[in-house]
Amino acid sequence: MSALTDRWARLSGKRFTDALIKTIVYLLLLSIGFSMLLPFLWMVSTSLKSMGRVFSFPPQWIPDPPLWRNYIDAFSQEARYYHWTRWLANSVLIAVGTIIGNILSNSIVAFGFARLQFPGRDFLFLVLMSTMMLPFAVTIIPLFLMFSKIGWIDTFKPLIAPSFFGNAFYIFLIRQFYLTIPLEMDEAARIDGASSLQIWMRVILPLSRPVLAAVAIFTFIHSWNDFLWPLIVINAATKWTLQLGLLSFRQDQMATNWHHMMVISTLMALPCLTIFFAAQRYFIQGITVTGIKG
Repeated sequence: MSALTDRWARLSGKRFTDALIKTIVYLLLLSIGFSMLLPFLWMVSTSLKSMGRVFSFPPQWIPDPPLWRNYIDAFSQEARYYHWTRWLANSVLIAVGTIIGNILSNSIVAFGFARLQFPGRDFLFLVLMSTMMLPFAVTIIPLFLMFSKIGWIDTFKPLIAPSFFGNAFYIFLIRQFYLTIPLEMDEAARIDGASSLQIWMRVILPLSRPVLAAVAIFTFIHSWNDFLWPLIVINAATKWTLQLGLLSFRQDQMATNWHHMMVISTLMALPCLTIFFAAQRYFIQGITVTGIKG
């Protein structure tokens, strides 16, 4: 009886310790997550204030009253001469083009590295991975000179075309997912007379929706928020993206219209949040599965 009591006490103590550790971890994660949300919450809060209350101290986190008309005034009064609709269309066009390019190019290259056997495959993959060590700042000048020579400056082509030539990180991500798919499926397809291209299109791609969704989300967020490269290759104001338009608005209006700038910034952040939460299940699944086998 004494031994049973001691065992129950040990189990109870272990459960209490595990529950305490989990509680501490969850509280720590919640505090970190909340601290990362503070800038976004401040942005939304500021977008609903009058200009006179933007820098009030102590800060007023909940506007009283909230000025919802700011979301109309920001586009109908002093900002009416900005081409927001055109810039939105430009950003969407570039984002869709880069998503298509990244999914097509990276998935087919990853298929070669993951499912095909050819001399030098592992060495070429190592060389590909080594390119991730090159920062984008190193390649800006060569890329600009190349696109300038072929007359692509001040067009959308330099913003979309590079996505059709692969990305080392996305190739690695998709390859890791492909390695989790049994090779027996490829062999069965080959017995039925399918070529490598048909196996990729009809067998591998339908099973790869989670990782392709993850690549699409990464690509959209990067393209939607990209600022430096469009600033370098785009000159005409009608071809700007929303990020460049926001820069122009900030330079002209920030001194007197912080609340309107926060309105535009909030609206620009909504597509990224919406797409992430809409495809969150696929995104998490794609990221998780790619780490199983490598």
